[in-house]
Amino acid sequence: MEKFKAVILAAGKGTRMESDLPKVLHKVCGETMVHHTIKAAKDAGATDVIVIVGYQGQLVKHEVVDVVEYAEQREQLGTGHAVMCAKDLIGTTGDVVVLCGDTPLITADTIKKLYDLHKREYNGVTVLSAILDDATGYGRIIRDADGRFIKIVEHKDCTEEELKVKEINSGMYVFNAEALNASLGLLTNDNSQGEYYLTDTIAIIKNAGLKIDALPVEDNNEILGVNTKAQLAVAEEIMKERNNK
Repeated sequence: MEKFKAVILAAGKGTRMESDLPKVLHKVCGETMVHHTIKAAKDAGATDVIVIVGYQGQLVKHEVVDVVEYAEQREQLGTGHAVMCAKDLIGTTGDVVVLCGDTPLITADTIKKLYDLHKREYNGVTVLSAILDDATGYGRIIRDADGRFIKIVEHKDCTEEELKVKEINSGMYVFNAEALNASLGLLTNDNSQGEYYLTDTIAIIKNAGLKIDALPVEDNNEILGVNTKAQLAVAEEIMKERNNK
């Protein structure tokens, strides 16, 4: 089995949780959300796991029981900036899976499928997508008539036609490490938020002539991001049901 690195985004405060605890330390079935993501990455074959910490980083480090490396994002300047903070740890060889510390339901099986497709097709980036009945708020995966990946368009930038697309970006990816490293150096924060977006690396990598593809997840629950206490309760229920099975 080929090995890969995993980067887990875990720097946010999670203001909508209405709690002083960093978002990723809220628990689902007795374990922190970030632990579930780390475990899925390792079970899928990740040799090195890099957790990007920011808000109350020391507390996150203290609470994480797994053997991982850390990168620090001192200012919250977007997902692209978060990954930039881990650039030296990522390096330029092999592949890197990017996951979110607030999606505790992602499984090793799905990460493996995504990685296998990435290797089989010699992709520069492989996006984990999902087909949703209501795609409101999500970036859309735009494909050509033959089903080939063209681009990701954020919801607010979609045309009328693009808004009808039901395939969305989950925010989880497999990158060729060399391509990722090069594209991070070309990211700009020339947008309304003044942030560096990881999604912008995809257009950069595609323009460099590398292949991009997206794989829809089989169970949409796996990409469920937890931003509120209500969503935390939903994740808890799904995890309990999964454990019972």
